[in-house]
Amino acid sequence: MKHSFLSRNLVSGIFFGLGLAAFVDETIFHQLLHWHHFYDKSTTAIGLVSDGLFHAFSWFATIAGLFMLADLRRRRAFWLKRWWGGMLLGSGGFQLYDGTIQHKAMRIHQIRYVDNLWVYDWVWNISAAILLMIGIILTIKTGKRARENTYDS
Repeated sequence: MKHSFLSRNLVSGIFFGLGLAAFVDETIFHQLLHWHHFYDKSTTAIGLVSDGLFHAFSWFATIAGLFMLADLRRRRAFWLKRWWGGMLLGSGGFQLYDGTIQHKAMRIHQIRYVDNLWVYDWVWNISAAILLMIGIILTIKTGKRARENTYDS
């Protein structure tokens, strides 16, 4: 498989994973549970607008990933395991960024506003790290397999 198709499988998965994680976060924690908004340092109205922009981002990323996926399938260059690696990298990377940068460094929102916030932080960030590690492992394995196939031919 050509290097460009390897990269495109990975990038398609990353976009889809980013969009999926953002969509799940926004749908469950923002809309259904009402734990927080994307931006909680202002009024509720601003929080709702920030949620709308966040929702639009998640759909743009998801749709971009799916368009790339459709193109890969059309060219018969789709590699499911490589794509899953990218998807897990995107999901885990987004969640870890959200949990460390947005929640802690920038403090634009917290997962939930409770006394024992550390429990939520640990669960959030550990699950993000697990997704990220599995994505890294799949990406490394598929990269090695692609190099082996290239050199064998």
